[in-house]
Amino acid sequence: MTGRDDGPRAGRSGQPPAKRELGQHFLVDENLLRVIGRLAELRPEDIVLEVGPGLGALTAYLADRVALVHAVEIDRSLEPRLREAFAGRGNVELNIGDALRLDLASLDPPPAKLVSNLPYNIATPLVVESLDGLPSLTRWTVMVQREVADRFFAQPSTKAYGAVSVLVQLAAERTGFHPVSRTVFRPQPNVDSALVAFRRRTLPDSYPRVKEVVGASFAHRRKRLPNSLELAGTATREEAAAALESIGREPRVRAEELAPPEFVALAEALDR
Repeated sequence: MTGRDDGPRAGRSGQPPAKRELGQHFLVDENLLRVIGRLAELRPEDIVLEVGPGLGALTAYLADRVALVHAVEIDRSLEPRLREAFAGRGNVELNIGDALRLDLASLDPPPAKLVSNLPYNIATPLVVESLDGLPSLTRWTVMVQREVADRFFAQPSTKAYGAVSVLVQLAAERTGFHPVSRTVFRPQPNVDSALVAFRRRTLPDSYPRVKEVVGASFAHRRKRLPNSLELAGTATREEAAAALESIGREPRVRAEELAPPEFVALAEALDR
């Protein structure tokens, strides 16, 4: 979501302009770095992944406190500035490229924490894919759009509740939340943000199948769940109705009414 940090220097002449197409908004409140550090529970031995270092304010804060920072930046125009800033630091590994396309699972040593001021346009897919795609991660501390933060831990039968809510809650539990005003960024975004922290739970053995069923269930969220599953090609209406009945749910139910553990049960019932 919110993409790039520049600490107290943001907005001064000589700063590269933020690129809206990359979701960039430079952080101009240095106090937030301390909040991020507190929520992330940083330790000297930590290996941290940072996506979207921008001008490096959070990167420098992290590098002063942890063993290694894997920093991933898509904006090649920022590469010279970042390489110069961290040339003398042996604990910052800069990776230039799209975090959604790079093989982050091959980072060595593997990161245990994701601590990032995430670009708007990749926040949700990056977090969702990291849940099972980066098994080394045990903690996430991310700045995202407030709407996205609310979605992560929304309750069933609410407007914010959806596939992302189910997948995040099956994989993690929330440990911290800090609202962030839009006024601390330049350029100022049209939305407020939030820092949200969560730690890993043990994934269900059937998580890949559950992920498929969850995606199909919410693909047509206004429809009854059997219809949505059939439209997605996951099961026939009859199979879905029978599976729902076996877990104690009426066939007329919609996806937003099921709690995360019920999707695990539903996926197992569909495969019997």
